[in-house]
Amino acid sequence: MDNLFYRKNRGRPDLRAFVRKMLRNRRLMLVLIIGLPLAGFVVFGNHGILHRIRLQQKKTDLEMQIRAGEAQRKSLEQESKRLDSDRTEIEKVAREKHHMAREGEQVYRVAPAK
Repeated sequence: MDNLFYRKNRGRPDLRAFVRKMLRNRRLMLVLIIGLPLAGFVVFGNHGILHRIRLQQKKTDLEMQIRAGEAQRKSLEQESKRLDSDRTEIEKVAREKHHMAREGEQVYRVAPAK
């Protein structure tokens, strides 16, 4: 009675028979012949998914560069406005960037700590 409810062990599956059966199925073969190259083109082609992903990544990188450039431009504009109006700012830049000093002033250079 127990034998009725359990699956019977069929043994080792026959791979050759399975392949022959699949090759005889015309619908499956038609789908494989048409579908595989089409899927390859969709994924790997010039306008495929992988190309789109690469372009999307490049676009986000360029947008980040644009935002960084705009932030730098804003800071440079603010610095330019400060230099146009503030004499102390002009003096600060002249001393720090161009190593200038007033007449009669002595400049001491401090060696960096090792």
